[in-house]
Amino acid sequence: MTIFTALNQFSKRRLSWLLLLLAILFFEVCALFFQHVMMLSPCVMCIYERVAMMGISAAALIGLIAPNNPIIRWLGLAAWGASAYKGLQLALQHVDYQFNPSPFATCDLFVTFPSWAPLNQWLPWMFEAYGDCSKIVWQFLGLSMPQWLVVIFAGNLVALAFILIAQFFSNKRKNPIQ
Repeated sequence: MTIFTALNQFSKRRLSWLLLLLAILFFEVCALFFQHVMMLSPCVMCIYERVAMMGISAAALIGLIAPNNPIIRWLGLAAWGASAYKGLQLALQHVDYQFNPSPFATCDLFVTFPSWAPLNQWLPWMFEAYGDCSKIVWQFLGLSMPQWLVVIFAGNLVALAFILIAQFFSNKRKNPIQ
């Protein structure tokens, strides 16, 4: 059995989607810890990156519904890819704001959500931004929070790429007698 065959089989189990959900929930809990315990003010980009993480969580929930169903699994994979890609774009832009500050390239002053989903009004403790996007308020191993988000979102895309490739490998062996 190749690694791709094993990944194919793993992607058809609820455990794989549950692990993705738990990993993303861990990052969300970390973000809330930074915000409410360490008192680090989230900026507009932080909130948008948080929403992208929640998109990956939604993708994991889709996959959890029926991972053996190819339509459901592919919907989950597509949502995972779209959310991770958007998150990577946001994180790279956020890193640019931090390391190339310019009065002409700044993030918005306030978050803007669609009128049908004003998350910052529904859950202000989670989606209201009041920090400065260009300010580095935390570092770990020499990387700022947005740089870690680049690593996390890129890691998601790499994992997704392997799992997408694995979708074209099956566990069925060919009968040599035929």
